[in-house]
Amino acid sequence: MTPPTRAHRRPATLLPLVVGVLLVVLGAAPAQASGYRYWSFWRGADAGWAYQQQGPSVAVPPDGAVDGWRYAVSPDGGQDAAKPRTGGSFAEVCATTPVQEGRKRVAVVLDFGTAEDAGAAGAAVPGPRTACASVAPRASSAEVLAAVAPPLRYDTNGLLCAIAGYPQAGCADQVGAAGAAGPAGATSSAGHGGGPDIGLIAGGALVAVLAGGAVWQARRRRTP
Repeated sequence: MTPPTRAHRRPATLLPLVVGVLLVVLGAAPAQASGYRYWSFWRGADAGWAYQQQGPSVAVPPDGAVDGWRYAVSPDGGQDAAKPRTGGSFAEVCATTPVQEGRKRVAVVLDFGTAEDAGAAGAAVPGPRTACASVAPRASSAEVLAAVAPPLRYDTNGLLCAIAGYPQAGCADQVGAAGAAGPAGATSSAGHGGGPDIGLIAGGALVAVLAGGAVWQARRRRTP
């Protein structure tokens, strides 16, 4: 029997190479982020806190409402985000704020989170606070917040980054699976997914090339 030629043997050696490269590429892919470090927005309800799907610049709280804010590491939005750890009674928060004609009163509860939420060694975390805003009837929650907890900081996309100047830097920084933010320049904002991983794309292209070579060699082997 005629021994197999080099061309006949190549497909058998290319396939393990393709699989090996694929495993390396997949192993080098970044771990799924566990959440983001940001201010989540809540509305006081009889059952506790209800997560607000609308942004503060759109939401218009009625007179007697309670707006709640919590700074923490949380998933990218939704009821699973960290809630304010203290309740907020409108009657208690606004007890000393008089009723004014043509104005509404909205209670605000601010929870600045924990040292772990801060993510910066030695960062001073402000204690929780409450305030009662007396604002125009059509004022949004963003205007309510600006009235009682300045300064506010927003990014270029209108994402709320800081309340009462906290935190001093960063904006919805992505936090890795290990619970620590990635290196500078490697984070992305909640709701603004980062760009594609160039290394992963290059690795995928290499796998495609090698796989194409294996198929070509297999067809060549079947050709008389």
